[in-house]
Amino acid sequence: MTRTGEQGTTLIEVMVATGLLMTLMAGLMGMAGLAISTTENQGHLAARTTEYAQDKMEQLLALAYGDATSDTRSFPALATGGTGLTVGGSYNVDAPVALYVDYLDQNGNLCGTTGASCAAPSGTTAPTGWFYKRVWRIQQESTNLKRITVASATSRGFGATTRATSYLTVLKTSPF
Repeated sequence: MTRTGEQGTTLIEVMVATGLLMTLMAGLMGMAGLAISTTENQGHLAARTTEYAQDKMEQLLALAYGDATSDTRSFPALATGGTGLTVGGSYNVDAPVALYVDYLDQNGNLCGTTGASCAAPSGTTAPTGWFYKRVWRIQQESTNLKRITVASATSRGFGATTRATSYLTVLKTSPF
């Protein structure tokens, strides 16, 4: 005996519903990929570039106002072989100036040091395996005032997007 009103779902109805669900999921997956890329670039990588720029800034601020020889491309800074707080450099990460640039690997290790996965750079030529680049510029604002700007950037962005870059600027006075 067949009862009326107790019909099941047909295979065609299930296929149509599955097709609609798959179409919606494909659209959401594109949005999920964009969200992951944005989070990685603007969250994680931007935070790391800011942290590394701050590390370099602290190293520069620890120098004496008139220091013209410390090499801050190493850590701790060497007493000779560098520019210290001599006026010069650039905060354009695409146009580094010799003695005013250093490179870090993906883990934040200074290239050329123990534990780093990249060799030491040669002048402004980036070493193989670098991931973060830091450049700095020292400007004389007045007799007893210098402006220090540090820029830090990644070698590439996640998901073929713009790389993360951070800038920090401080003023240093003499005699401090």
